Amino acid sequence: MRALISVSDKTGIVEFAKQLEAMGFEILSTGGTLKALSDAGLKVIAVSDVTGFPECLDGRVKTLHPKIHGGILGIRDNKEHQKQMMELEITPIDLLVINLYPFKNTILKEGVVFEDAIENIDIGGPTMLRSAAKNFNDVTVITDPEDYSIVLEELKSQGKTALDTRYRLALKVFETTANYDAMISDYLRKRLNGNLLGETITMTFEKVQDLRYGENPHQNAAFYGEIVPVKGSLTMAKQLQGKELSYNNINDTNGALEILKEYGDEPTIVAVKHANPCGIASDTQIFEAYRKAHDADPVSIFGGIVVSNKTIDGKTAQEMIKTFLEVIVAPSYDNDALKVFSQKNNLRVLELSDITSNEPGYEVKKVLGGLLVQERDSRLVDELKVVTKRKPTETEMDDLLFAWKAVKNTKSNAISLAKNKCLIANGPGQVNRIGALENAIRQAGQQVKGSVMASDAFFPFDDCVKAAVAAGITAIIQPGGAGRDQDSIDACDEAGITMVFTGMRHFKHS
Repeated sequence: MRALISVSDKTGIVEFAKQLEAMGFEILSTGGTLKALSDAGLKVIAVSDVTGFPECLDGRVKTLHPKIHGGILGIRDNKEHQKQMMELEITPIDLLVINLYPFKNTILKEGVVFEDAIENIDIGGPTMLRSAAKNFNDVTVITDPEDYSIVLEELKSQGKTALDTRYRLALKVFETTANYDAMISDYLRKRLNGNLLGETITMTFEKVQDLRYGENPHQNAAFYGEIVPVKGSLTMAKQLQGKELSYNNINDTNGALEILKEYGDEPTIVAVKHANPCGIASDTQIFEAYRKAHDADPVSIFGGIVVSNKTIDGKTAQEMIKTFLEVIVAPSYDNDALKVFSQKNNLRVLELSDITSNEPGYEVKKVLGGLLVQERDSRLVDELKVVTKRKPTETEMDDLLFAWKAVKNTKSNAISLAKNKCLIANGPGQVNRIGALENAIRQAGQQVKGSVMASDAFFPFDDCVKAAVAAGITAIIQPGGAGRDQDSIDACDEAGITMVFTGMRHFKHS
């Protein structure tokens, strides 16, 4: 029996090879692996001695030879194949152990140059892996050190590996090479222009963790991350305490982080429940921001997700644990805060540096039979234009922009009400805009008087303006662009309130 071993990751390879040699395997190898095995006292044959051709072009060409690929691809029970192999002096290779040049590790290095990335694109490795995986009926192929033990166990107990094992290892190969090629194409595309929306699209992600279940207990689920980590994303967070994150925790926390990024460096708290903001507030101190966000809707924040763009101190933590919260995320915590949170064993506390980093990217939604891909909605307004006789005060404008950031991240049809840089009510996910406004007004109660209103899309009629006036709302921000915009403008002028157009809508349907 013959094995070819050539690995970048040499974890466990010497012990694995020793056990193969003890079972009678003849071992072929190349480069650094050949040296490592030889230095460990194994009898190893250089691939160049088999091919009769030296490694060349700085090691770019080593295994691309018929005596290697013929040994891998030859079908054992095909008489014609066996006849040709004998005539060409091709010896079968029964076991292939390959892992690829570390392209991922290379591109993740800070300051990596393009030439280094290119040199770490493996050519011979994927070719041999695919050959062996194609011929899994006769060849065992390993690309992951985690699989050494199962192969050794079967070889020792049965003298060969099981067909089912070879099949699963072959599948793992094609998953590995597909992932590898997708990483390379993604790297090259981003270097060129970053445009994902080509004629075809191939994405690759690596598993972060298995989840207990999905949205509901009967749905299986897992969490995957991009190969190149994205600053300010949940995949970069460090969990300091608490239960494992659930599918819904991850979805809602991601939504909360997306909202938080809108508010920049001003101390801000965002609370999210069922993917919609239920509390947002900014202030000079994070304690006051949390208190405002909580008090604006103490019912909805119960069981919610809370994220902060500033360090959580002991005083703020003490206030937080008065309410049942699922997840808290912040860039850092002082020791007092961590001691307070430790009283709540199940509370998930995550630390995320660069929490407000807002890198460009794409959003993906799987639909039955297809995939929707779009750029992230990273812009806020096109052009602010006061369209009424009365202009907003400085305070009203601050609150209008505050509310606009909130409504942008609320499910359509959406209305957000704000006052003193605090979200006092949200009307998310309604099938008509007046319904969203009525829900928000009802939720705000007496706080609605003197507040401002944001709508994620234009008003088709003036009914929302009239309802806002009746409730005591003093300023409105909306995209504009309806055929009957003038009706809404006239209604504002008649009531003496102000309206600002942004020139940009922010539908959020999923």
